[in-house]
Amino acid sequence: MDIKKEYERWLANATADGDVLAELKTLDDAKIEDAFYRDLAFGTGGLRGVIGAGTNRMNVYTVAKASQGLADYLKKNFAEPSVAIGYDSRIKSDVFAKVAAGVFAANGIKVNIWSVLMPVPTVSFATRYLHTSAGVMITASHNPSKYNGYKVYGADGCQITTEAAAEILAEIEKLDIFADVKHSNFEAGLTNGSIQYIPDEVYTAFVEQVKSQSVLFGEEVNKNVAIVYSPLNGTGLKPVTRTLKEMGYTNITVVKEQEQPDGHFPTCPYPNPEIREAMALGIACAQKHQADLLLATDPDCDRMGVAVRDGQGTFHTLTGNQIGCLLLYHVLSQRQAHGTLPRNGAICKSIVSTEMARAIAASFDIACIDTLTGFKFIGEKIQQFEETGAHTFLFGFEESYGFLSGTQVRDKDGVNASLLLCEAACVCMQEGITLYDRLQQLYARYGAYSDRVTSRTLPGKDGVSRMRAIMRGLRENPPQAFGNIRVTAVRDYLTGVRTQEGKTSKIDLPASDVLYFELEGGSWLCVRPSGTEPKIKLYVSARAETLALSDAMAEALCACAAEKLN
Repeated sequence: MDIKKEYERWLANATADGDVLAELKTLDDAKIEDAFYRDLAFGTGGLRGVIGAGTNRMNVYTVAKASQGLADYLKKNFAEPSVAIGYDSRIKSDVFAKVAAGVFAANGIKVNIWSVLMPVPTVSFATRYLHTSAGVMITASHNPSKYNGYKVYGADGCQITTEAAAEILAEIEKLDIFADVKHSNFEAGLTNGSIQYIPDEVYTAFVEQVKSQSVLFGEEVNKNVAIVYSPLNGTGLKPVTRTLKEMGYTNITVVKEQEQPDGHFPTCPYPNPEIREAMALGIACAQKHQADLLLATDPDCDRMGVAVRDGQGTFHTLTGNQIGCLLLYHVLSQRQAHGTLPRNGAICKSIVSTEMARAIAASFDIACIDTLTGFKFIGEKIQQFEETGAHTFLFGFEESYGFLSGTQVRDKDGVNASLLLCEAACVCMQEGITLYDRLQQLYARYGAYSDRVTSRTLPGKDGVSRMRAIMRGLRENPPQAFGNIRVTAVRDYLTGVRTQEGKTSKIDLPASDVLYFELEGGSWLCVRPSGTEPKIKLYVSARAETLALSDAMAEALCACAAEKLN
């Protein structure tokens, strides 16, 4: 691409959006290069990028081009194609959703769109409930406010497969961003029926399905657990509070500063419940109200973060792995107690999630199946289980705070997770303990696991090259040890080969740019470039007899591995 020529073409043609045109006129040479050196990447996660002008940005033109490519793909694969669309509280999410709807309608594709902002899981649910050919969610999940994104679901409600993404990308790449995209007016589409709002009955059906995931099975427990909840200025407020209240959890305080949707995220610039800073206001509110726990969902409400109070009143933020293990134990133990634990039950987790989950599952004689990172792979497993009958899906999670206990959606669900967490807290309360106490019990029973996630941000064109160089270096010269902990085997998910003491075996998972180092004693370390952010991510898991030992080991491993990423 001739960057300067493309920039001039945008100046001449990008006149429909005043914000884009105004920004184009302010760009210097360095900013022009960053905005135009590539097209915004489209993959299994759809699009994600900084909002702004240029081919490497999220704007009405890149959204429209992606929608045209998706429309062309749908017309080739479905006799009467249709789509479900949702959007979150992010800057321009509603604008991008309406632009996409207009493109689909112009291509003769029936559009079903939520009339108000809604969480990610409701789009997966609506795609399945309405039997549409695809779903589109305008969101950048937990990224900072300058980002937005375009997530695509298949007809099964699961994020698109690698094969589908490649076919859609091929259609997108055929298009000229200005000459080849069909447009129609959103309001006109509502009038002529080519676009229609998704009826309230679908939202109610979603809530009812989430409620059906309760594993109390009629058991009477005291539900007066004191809950503080923060939607982090996103989409979770109405579905989470409605679901909890309808299930009897009424002692809920919402963090006022983070209650209403606001794409600028004024109180938490990085609206990610993984980060303690994003939880700070919630923890202060929980302390003020002497709450038992704090729940927080990210802007599109597919992830849930938690802080729990110990017996001395101190609040502890939990990792995604800790939450996953608490929820997993709650689901399996309750099912066992009530006789609803199927013999062919299975749980799914990503390869970078804690092995403590495998130990918990094994104690209930339940299979634990690994998937690649990305909840769509767990969604695909659910579909396989239903088609083959090999297993009954019971629970799935990723260390990145994504959880699911049902099959009503094929993506992580913060509403579902919030209900389960409150249930688990009440069961603990009935036993006279806290969720924090439960976690200590699990460590005592299954071993102490300390899991860490760190990352190195490498933005821009040079960052992509640097990430490739780091991964290439680790492949060509794999470390024999990290600190004083020996590497016992190396899994290269790109080549699909596991190597141990010179012997190789096949990895039965799709190819992915991931390196996984098995360490002596049951610990491990994993490196992979992020698929949605300009980061190379490092995952560490240390296992020891006590939490103090595993914590120290995890910190040492992180420090040693970080040196190798420079």
